[in-house]
Amino acid sequence: MPCLNELDSLPHCIGNALDALARMSSELGLSGEIVIADNGSTDGSQELATELGARVVPVSEKGYGAALIGGCCGAWGRYILMGDCDGSYNFTEGVAMIAKLAEGHDVCMGNRFRGGIAAGAMPWKNRHIGNPALTGILNLFFRTGMGDAHCGLRALTKDAFDRLKLTGSGMEFASEMVIKASLLKLDMVEVPATLSPDLRDREPHLRPWRDGWRHLRYLFMLSPTWVFGLPGLLGMSAALVIFSFALMHYAGVIAGPSFFGVSWTIVAGFMATCGHLGLVMALAAHFHGVRQGYRLLRPTIARHSRWFTLESMLLVGLGLIAAGATGLAAVGYKWIDSSFVALDNPVLLIAFATLGAIGVQTVLGGFILAIIAGNENRLSPSK
Repeated sequence: MPCLNELDSLPHCIGNALDALARMSSELGLSGEIVIADNGSTDGSQELATELGARVVPVSEKGYGAALIGGCCGAWGRYILMGDCDGSYNFTEGVAMIAKLAEGHDVCMGNRFRGGIAAGAMPWKNRHIGNPALTGILNLFFRTGMGDAHCGLRALTKDAFDRLKLTGSGMEFASEMVIKASLLKLDMVEVPATLSPDLRDREPHLRPWRDGWRHLRYLFMLSPTWVFGLPGLLGMSAALVIFSFALMHYAGVIAGPSFFGVSWTIVAGFMATCGHLGLVMALAAHFHGVRQGYRLLRPTIARHSRWFTLESMLLVGLGLIAAGATGLAAVGYKWIDSSFVALDNPVLLIAFATLGAIGVQTVLGGFILAIIAGNENRLSPSK
């Protein structure tokens, strides 16, 4: 349990946890401990927790996630059950979660929408807007299949915790754990959980709008496909369509008025260069996640990893630069030959300039990927 000045709710929570341990012993034959991850309490919570039979693990780094990570690192058990220290969760419901772990699952989440939310336990904006929206986006990005990705009552094996390499110090920890478990293909399951009004007289530490944004930005930071890859692919695809029509009209293949004129080809050049940069960044972010240990290498990339080298990107980039430079030279020759009269249609100029810019980005992107790889020629991680 993460704890920051929870003197009022500690007796109830530790008593409830002792009941859960008793049930765990009788039903599953397991023994356990109660760990209070104290985040710098000044109201005597540490002394009370010790008197009530818990073991206090001090965590100096501030934040909900930091406290939970510190507590999990200090836990001695094979299975870890975590829940808030405000009386809102019933730890005896965690016995079913531990049973799921004992069956072989890696992570077990509580689902408050299946178990029941008592009146006054969750603000309406959290219940009807925040949680459904964040869980929906999380499932769209990462396909976790979880119905309540932000329930505070959850369990995981100590081995899974070690593999996840969690770092989120704030409320985004809740999203991070589910996302990384999904990225690593850990076996996740859900059981019903109930939520009750907390027992504290003060305002909760949760700040809905601030912490909601922290969750949302974390979803994007861990999804290079949606942040970089998909926009990049759409940008380059749209640019290809525009350039294709503009060039066919320029060559006389398409007669009549041009649907995509000079203005649109300038926009296409912008989309193509930005889209290409997005794809390079998506690749860099994916490789970084694999090297950090919280993401698996995509099978398609793994099968073609031999092509992901600095030399290959340099060859492709220099080839594009050469093609662009050759085309620009031809356009320049035509311009000189016409006694420096302005071009009637600059579509070729824009197309070749865009090609050269993409070539430059490919060369520079190759060096960036090589630096991220530890100054190695091989850009793709081996796992």
